Order: sequence, then structure tokens, then C-alpha cells
Amino acid sequence: MMISAVVLAKNEERNIKECLAGLTWSNEIVVIDDYSDDQTVGVIRGIREIEGKTKIFQRRLNGNFSQQRNFGLEKTKGEWVLFVDADERVSERLKEEIKLAMASDKNIDSFFFRRIDFFLGKWLKHGEIGSVRILRLAKKGKGRWKRKVDETWEVDGPTRTFVNPLLHFPHPSLADFLTSINERSTLNAQEAFEEKVRVSFLDWFKPLAKFLLNYFFRAGFLDESQGFIFAVLMSFHSFLVRGKLYLLRHQDISKQK
Repeated sequence: MMISAVVLAKNEERNIKECLAGLTWSNEIVVIDDYSDDQTVGVIRGIREIEGKTKIFQRRLNGNFSQQRNFGLEKTKGEWVLFVDADERVSERLKEEIKLAMASDKNIDSFFFRRIDFFLGKWLKHGEIGSVRILRLAKKGKGRWKRKVDETWEVDGPTRTFVNPLLHFPHPSLADFLTSINERSTLNAQEAFEEKVRVSFLDWFKPLAKFLLNYFFRAGFLDESQGFIFAVLMSFHSFLVRGKLYLLRHQDISKQK
């Protein structure tokens, strides 16, 4: 049974080697590079363990993650397709669980992954991170990716969730996290604007509600100071999305006058 792995990359020279090292067991690796201007492509070409099974395609992301993933999906040849981001790792235990599932779960069409984040020197096990479930492995032809940002793979058929988590190393520093929040909130606001979402009075209280949910109700406080910082920054992201959406709608109304 052939499994193709798809990896999206953009200036990931510090992450890509370890990411691909966890995918050497796959039959094919397809890397979609958003025209990196660092050594990402060079690092990939220098990894002997994946030589001969890796294809690199360069394509502009243009703020649309689902199109980028669907492009990767079209370039695969495997019966099954696994999506892994450059800052994610498939552990040895997860690899064995995937291989066992491929051999035994004949009636399953897709698999969800738990994912845990390594943030400021600590694995986060609570808050919204503790409940993350993402669909990343499915039979080819069973579905397509939807939405430009915070994209989801909509797949038909029976599914199940792996026990071992996907390991995520998203933000090596607070500066990187803040940069990511700024970029993602802009994309989220633009997506909401195109979907004609409006900001109501109650929407301005949602960032606070998000913090309370993450830190108290989902026990983010158990992740100590890292849990507090993470809850604050995710609340800030929520506020930025609404603030940027409000400005987009205000600018649109001004143009129509």
C-alpha cells in the first residue's frame, strides 16, 4: 500500500531536515515550497535518506493554504496521502501506529491526529492545544481541502483518531509567535470579510471568553507560565481578527459612499 507524504514549506531550513527524517518510511515525499529564499530546498536535496523518493514543486501560497494543499494532493501517486507541516514531526511511535492502521483498518478512509505543541521549552498538554484533532491522513480522492486559512480537509467515509500525537514545534520565540499571529489574523479577517461576516457588539467580548476558556475551563493554568502566555496570545489573535475585520468593513462602507 503506497503512502505519499505532502509537506508545505516556506523558509524552513531550520525545521525541514527533522520533519523529513520522520517521513523516510513513506513511499513518496512531495514538498510544496513557497519560493523559499533561505536554504530550504538545498537542505532537502542534501538528505540522502529520501533521495530518489522526493519531489519538490515551487508554487506561490498567495494566502491560500487549501489551494496549496490541493495542489500537493494532485501531485501525489499514493493510495493514501499524509499531510505534515515543516514544523511538525512524526515520532517513531506514531509511525508504527500509522503503519499498523494501514495494514489492519481496511474499512477506514481517513485518520485524525492529536497534536501537541512545544512552546517556550515546554510541551503544552492543556488549553485548546490539548483538544486539537486534525485530519491529515486519508485515501486519495476521498475529499478536498477547504478555506484559505485554518483550512480543513473534508473527507467522506469512516474515520478514527490515532493515539500517539503529532509533535508540533511552531514558535521558537515570542517574536516568531507574534509575527505568526499578525499574519494569520490578517488572513482570517480577509476570509471572514469575503464570507460577509459582521462584527457584532458581543463579538468584542469573545477574545476575553477565549482566554477564560483556554486558561481556566480547559485547565491551561496547569501548563504554568507557558500556558498563561499561550492563552493571552491566542486571545490577542482573536481580538486582532475582529479588529481587522471591522476595519475592512469600515473601509468597504466608505468606498461605497
